[in-house]
Amino acid sequence: MNFDLSDLRAFLAVADFGSLRAASDNLHLSQSALSRRIDKLEAALGVKLFSRTTRKVELTMIGRTFVPKARSVMRELQDALVGIQDASERISGQVALACVPSAVGYFLPTAIRQFHAQYPRVRMRLIDEATADVLLAVARGDADFGVTYIGSQEPDIDFQPLLKESFVVACSVGHRLAKYKRIKWKELADDDYITLAQGSGNRFLIDQALSQAPVGPRWFCEVRHVPALVSLVEAGLGIGVVPRLAMPPRGHSTLVSIPLEEPEVTRTIGLIKRRGRELVPAAQLFYDMLLDGAVGQQTKVAGKPGARGVPRKHPPRAAE
Repeated sequence: MNFDLSDLRAFLAVADFGSLRAASDNLHLSQSALSRRIDKLEAALGVKLFSRTTRKVELTMIGRTFVPKARSVMRELQDALVGIQDASERISGQVALACVPSAVGYFLPTAIRQFHAQYPRVRMRLIDEATADVLLAVARGDADFGVTYIGSQEPDIDFQPLLKESFVVACSVGHRLAKYKRIKWKELADDDYITLAQGSGNRFLIDQALSQAPVGPRWFCEVRHVPALVSLVEAGLGIGVVPRLAMPPRGHSTLVSIPLEEPEVTRTIGLIKRRGRELVPAAQLFYDMLLDGAVGQQTKVAGKPGARGVPRKHPPRAAE
């Protein structure tokens, strides 16, 4: 049937007050909006619930019969909602989450905020480490589960992909590259380039992609973790190549992300946990929340375009 709870609420208000004006005041609706809800409910049920004239509104015989049924539905819904709220307030404990540092900046905070609002008694412990350490923390039980981009080949690890993201060029808004829509690796050769250290999983992916490239950038500064690289870029020390997750949304006041090509470098972020072992209830709830939000995150992250405008010395390229 094509009606919702707001229509039932409108019906009960009119039945209780015996007046469209009084009911509309109580519900903070206009009389016309209230009438539309009643009309919608009557159309869905195929009966007249009220006898309306210009001076008064009265319940029909069928309407009087329907009142206790409508109240019962509203009461059951209210009891169900209270039960859900009580259950969420009773859930407590701690979730230990191992994650790569690039996931902390703009990916996890929203999920953690939503989870904390729903389960305020659960404590969150983040273990932000390099990919190998994230995998190790999950494998030996120091973390309930992890957010990373390796582990799909491990026999004792279950890997659930969340999203695929591209690497982008990070630069400050005042940099000469900031107005490019897309950029090639060979076009980075003349800029101060900040790189991730050898041994980093992201550095491995970049080096692997560049192994067949004729020209690559020459670095002048090396850091261990992506957030440190982004901070140096934001300070205006140079440019760097980082996963899209590590960068803020488009329109940030100090940082710009530029899609990178020839070659394109990508990685798949996923959730890892020990195969065959159940998570504690609080960890399972957060795991499911992240997994359920994967499609939306993929659209938001992987689909974001880079910088605005057009290149100064190069022909425009199609925006990503």
